[in-house]
Amino acid sequence: MPSTQNKDKPWDTDDIDKWKIDPFTSADNIAGTFTEESSFATFFPKYREVYLRREWPEITRVLEKHGIACQLDLVEGSMTVKTTRKTFDPAAILKARDLLKLLARSVPREKAIEIMRDDRAADIIKIRNLVRNKDRFVKRRQRILGPNGSTQKALELLTECYIHVQGNTVSAMGPYKGLKEVRRVVTDCMANVHPIYHIKELMIKRELAKDPELVNENWERFLPHFKKRNLAKRRKPFKIADKSKKTYTPFPPPQEKSKVDLQIESGEYFLGKQAKERAVREKREDAMKEKMREKRREREADFVPPKEDLAKKERKRKRKEEDGVEKKKKKKKREEASVDE
Repeated sequence: MPSTQNKDKPWDTDDIDKWKIDPFTSADNIAGTFTEESSFATFFPKYREVYLRREWPEITRVLEKHGIACQLDLVEGSMTVKTTRKTFDPAAILKARDLLKLLARSVPREKAIEIMRDDRAADIIKIRNLVRNKDRFVKRRQRILGPNGSTQKALELLTECYIHVQGNTVSAMGPYKGLKEVRRVVTDCMANVHPIYHIKELMIKRELAKDPELVNENWERFLPHFKKRNLAKRRKPFKIADKSKKTYTPFPPPQEKSKVDLQIESGEYFLGKQAKERAVREKREDAMKEKMREKRREREADFVPPKEDLAKKERKRKRKEEDGVEKKKKKKKREEASVDE
């Protein structure tokens, strides 16, 4: 039987872009209104209240175009979106939910409303639980921003995503491919891999994508492979733990004596209350007396004459005597020589 799929398709011409995503309109919703109402709510911090109250009319106007109703509750500190009878796009309520998340994470209204476009998506990356130490977490989070925000700007240009670092999260908005790269860069940065390595890799990929000969080839040979640093010359700690193998013994080490055991051995445990107070007082007075004696010795140390080196003096005296004897001998020889002449 001949195939019926190989027929000519007059509507399929070369000028058609098969990868183009057409916007979803009300004419595409053949089923009509939704049978059930869907709603999402999220809380926002107290410091965002003034900004949200000022920008809420514009947010309401944007959501009304998609048939989404919104509500701002200042008493409870929450934002709510829900579908209405005019909602025609099933994905609009999910886009509105992401819009609320971005607004709660301090993303400006001008940027946040772009999430309602079909080619935009949002990703909230939680980074606080990736690093335990708080100081280390702050330093690595600063790496995402870079000096004067240069690293963040470079990532935005290479991934075509908007990135906003706020508190314990990183908010990203853009195409799906860019969001995947942003999440990889952020998680690796929290794992102590500097973003500059990923920026170099993304720049190389961007240039390779422009070359029609290499666009469909494997780029592995062009990408940089960063080796780990040699830690042989790292700083040695002041105290080095003894890791030498010790003789195995099945018996556990002796248990350390408690405070009560030490008091029983010294007899302090059996003393009465007054005797204990007297012992503490005497101990304190002995410590004070010892300290006073120490200070007195320090003050008297300035008036103690320095010790003389007697051995050095004796050597000097002997050297002078020997020099005197030598001089006498030389003088006597000169006199005898003059007499002979």
